[in-house]
Amino acid sequence: MCRKKSPYNTLDDIINAVGEGKEIRVAIQPGGVSEIGYSAVKNAIKMKYPGQESHFIAVNTGSQADKNQQLFDGLADMIQGSLPANEQFTRLPESDQKAMKFVWLTSTKDTIADVNKNGFGSLSQEQIFSYAEPNVVVPMDAQSNFTFDKEFFFLYNKKMPKDQIAYIDKALKEIYAEGEIQKTFEKAFFVPNYRDSADALKHLQAKNDKYKQVLANITE
Repeated sequence: MCRKKSPYNTLDDIINAVGEGKEIRVAIQPGGVSEIGYSAVKNAIKMKYPGQESHFIAVNTGSQADKNQQLFDGLADMIQGSLPANEQFTRLPESDQKAMKFVWLTSTKDTIADVNKNGFGSLSQEQIFSYAEPNVVVPMDAQSNFTFDKEFFFLYNKKMPKDQIAYIDKALKEIYAEGEIQKTFEKAFFVPNYRDSADALKHLQAKNDKYKQVLANITE
């Protein structure tokens, strides 16, 4: 997301500006999804404009509110923020210090298609699609593009008894089977997706392998 009065209207505008030597500051939460998204764009810049990626600068901060404040104060040119948290700021007039605009959603089009069919807030589903792949493309390598779904999991202490984990798995499965929780998630623009702990572990390990190079870029 950028401030609404920013001269950059698309992610391509931002990538090309960095390629021309302009500094773009990005407020991120170190170790969070925002750092992964930042690293993916930095990698795309490196592929298109080798040596210019140093002009894409991370501003280390904290949570969503902290990143927003960096943007409001003009200390960052861009942030990685969630659609549900920041859609309200896209409704403001450009003259408002808090006015934002979307330039990219990291989720795949298939994932976005599974959420509320009426869009979210003042954004229609078509507008939301316009910010995601294939309309906005961030190359990850010569063969594939970067997309990333932010997902939420239960994390257990490694000493937690297996029977307690199994009990939680069973309870959650029953809750999902009732079908009511899905409606609550969809209203908040989340995609309901139940996995038991064993399937969740396999999924996360595969996801880690897929984004290994992007994660490696974080330490460069």
